Amino acid sequence: MKGITQLAVGETVDHYLLIKQSVKAFTTTGNPFMTLILQDKTGDIEAKLWDTNDEHETLYHAEAIVRVGGEIQHYRGKNQLRIKSIRPVKEEEGISLSDLVPSAEKSKEVLLEELMQYFFEMKNPQIQRITRHLLKKHQPAIITFPAATKNHHDYVSGLIDHVVSMLKLGKALCDLYPTINKDLLYAGIILHDVGKVIELSGPVATSYTIEGNLLGHITIMVNEIAKAADELEIEGEEVMLLQHMVLSHHGKEEWGSPKKPMLLEAEMLHYIDNIDAKMNMLNRALNKTNPGEFTERLFPLDNRSFYKPTFE
Repeated sequence: MKGITQLAVGETVDHYLLIKQSVKAFTTTGNPFMTLILQDKTGDIEAKLWDTNDEHETLYHAEAIVRVGGEIQHYRGKNQLRIKSIRPVKEEEGISLSDLVPSAEKSKEVLLEELMQYFFEMKNPQIQRITRHLLKKHQPAIITFPAATKNHHDYVSGLIDHVVSMLKLGKALCDLYPTINKDLLYAGIILHDVGKVIELSGPVATSYTIEGNLLGHITIMVNEIAKAADELEIEGEEVMLLQHMVLSHHGKEEWGSPKKPMLLEAEMLHYIDNIDAKMNMLNRALNKTNPGEFTERLFPLDNRSFYKPTFE
């Protein structure tokens, strides 16, 4: 059976799906409706539930598993699910969250083992101790959390998948440009998004926590680095430079960075982060696109559609 993101326009839907997000809104005439983001292991799709009431809000909340009937339609450059029937799943149907939640291709154990290998290349004891300390402190969450609520690496173990992929890219850059400080770059890659384990709610039906909304993962992580340095009784430039790596990794103030990169390694971290996030988005969009056709519009990529060539 095809997954929800593998269905073409016009194809019939009769699937068990997880409600990833559920948002109530009103039409211009004041009628209530709900926007649902529904997912299975292949990814997610948006759907509208019209003329809703209080009972619908109770039944169709985030993390609920539902049986949905309908068809795939095209709307504003993206596929959308037109709901014809929807109901909560009964316990005896035997459908669990793990059946419907996308996850990284590699296991969390394999990804963690790959990440740990990079410590053998690091030489600065201060940077290494702070990084190991924070990795150990947040390890259970780091190996299961997504890297975002949507767009890139938004699946179980997406955060560590993103970090390991970035480390591989960082190693290639260090081999090509020996002037890059490996300790700073590797530590920056490992730590840059760890604040997301506090910013986000978890790997299923991910949403923003109170700290996430009020502080954001960058501020959270700058504070975590300072706390780690205090606990380990580490002082010196390394602490400030690690904080700058995290502070500047979005690259520009308008993209959420309190500071622009002012270290060679911080500039490289920004590019590596950007490349890996965009490659993840592109690969996932192209995987559900037939050769000779264009992907759906990708909002984080200037709302562009990308062509999939007919040859390999």
